[in-house]
Amino acid sequence: MVEYFKSDAGRVAPVAGYEPGCWINLICPSSDEFSRVLEATGVEEDFLRAALDPEESSRVDIEEDQTLLIVDIPTLEESNVEQDESKIFGTLPMGIIVLSDAVITVCLQDTDVLRAISNNKVRDIHTALRTRFVLQILLRVAGMFLRSLRMIERDYTRLERQLYDSLKNEELLQLLDLSKSLVYFSASLKGNEVTMEKMLRGRILKLYEDDRDLLEDALIEIRQANEMAGVYSSILAGTMDAYASVVSNNLNIIMKVLTVITIIMTIPNIIFGFYGMNIENNALPLAQFWWVPCVIAVVGCVCAWIFMKKKDLT
Repeated sequence: MVEYFKSDAGRVAPVAGYEPGCWINLICPSSDEFSRVLEATGVEEDFLRAALDPEESSRVDIEEDQTLLIVDIPTLEESNVEQDESKIFGTLPMGIIVLSDAVITVCLQDTDVLRAISNNKVRDIHTALRTRFVLQILLRVAGMFLRSLRMIERDYTRLERQLYDSLKNEELLQLLDLSKSLVYFSASLKGNEVTMEKMLRGRILKLYEDDRDLLEDALIEIRQANEMAGVYSSILAGTMDAYASVVSNNLNIIMKVLTVITIIMTIPNIIFGFYGMNIENNALPLAQFWWVPCVIAVVGCVCAWIFMKKKDLT
């Protein structure tokens, strides 16, 4: 899909096609749409294709009067756990190509970062001010990472409360999903931070004073998100270790109880085994009374229980 937008008095409106000062939004374009944009704008083909590679890392590339910025954005993925209330996040590269008279954004999926701008949920957008427009997109990307991390934190809190009541594989799988999301976030945020620091030097895009302040705000939020991802990863790792310790401790308690029961149940077997032997003339004491082995077995079990209780073995 390809969309064309142009701002008027700070509001974004769709236009029929390519115009100077417009914003072109490509979302998983078809080959025909790809060719039309190439022909209309003269953009480097490699720049467009790089942003469509899901494994592309955050970077900056400059070719004559064209600049390519690739930043990672958070995306929501499907859960592998049935009836999973938590959300699984991943990251996806988004390309921002700055031309002499237009800005092109390329991504494999439709994203809330750009959809909010096209729906006029972001104020004071001017697509003709290319540097300012790019920085506003980067600020939205940083804000989206922060919101996603807060959602992960809420899911973690909910799972932690559930772990107090029950220890099931579902909770463990959800914690693993959250841990994987945080790993992706940490790697992407570090790459975005490096890219924005390069931009801050002013060698990639010409920065005015207001532009520099906007980029610094975006960089601060990216660093904050990176720190939050690191903190949440540490907390989640500690929770997983505690979870494993609790499971192991519960297993030890169960094995201890089963061992005690086995020892106590061995006593009646021994008694009944002696009295069940074919001994000439019934040489065993009180063998003529059927209830004697039962009484001896009960007394033996009670004594064994009292002994283990005093030794704190039960």
